Amino acid sequence: MVAMKKRYFITATGTDLGKTWLTAGVANVCRALGVPVRALKPVMSGYDAANPAASDAGVLLGKVGGGVTAESIAAISPWRFAAPIAPDLAAAREGRVIDFSQLVGWCRGEISRHEGLLLIEGIGGVMVPLDAQHTVRDWIAALEMPTLLVTGTYLGALSHALTALAALREVGGMPQMIIVNESPASSVGLADTLAALAPHTGGIPLLSLRRDHAEDLAGLAQEMLRRQ
Repeated sequence: MVAMKKRYFITATGTDLGKTWLTAGVANVCRALGVPVRALKPVMSGYDAANPAASDAGVLLGKVGGGVTAESIAAISPWRFAAPIAPDLAAAREGRVIDFSQLVGWCRGEISRHEGLLLIEGIGGVMVPLDAQHTVRDWIAALEMPTLLVTGTYLGALSHALTALAALREVGGMPQMIIVNESPASSVGLADTLAALAPHTGGIPLLSLRRDHAEDLAGLAQEMLRRQ
């Protein structure tokens, strides 16, 4: 078993860009390497209690071992909402709110307790609202964790990536790495996206992920273990 303590917050420039796929894949690789790994999805919308295994948290649990039950989902995703919309709106539909201080405190407790690799997957993009005062960006800043920013190769991804970087820069939360995940049926390739982003990232390392290429996820996992 590998002795180490590392942690990462995985965020993105928007939704449906592969955060869960990436987080689950890295967790699976690290588990195979003998690294103790825990993957969290503290805030989750679009949760169907009748089918927990299909949720983001269920996918993460499936890669770190152990059964997928209502209890195991609750242990890694305390803030769960049914509507597949922004979390503040999903919470409001249920007459609830996300208490930002409780969210940060819960995450800090998990960070302090876990030995090995801890992965916290955010929700949506960097500027998704959590409540009337806070966004995912504020969550990242409060935790002061090394961050990975996931973007795609779709048309518009360059603007979204640079906008997310500017937003993170304002709160001192610049990511350790930017992960360009190949978008399905994109008219822009990985190489072109990387080349266009590179002059604007201030030297932040850029890594690419090709869909259905397990070796790319393995390389990312190794780089994450090497850093910090």
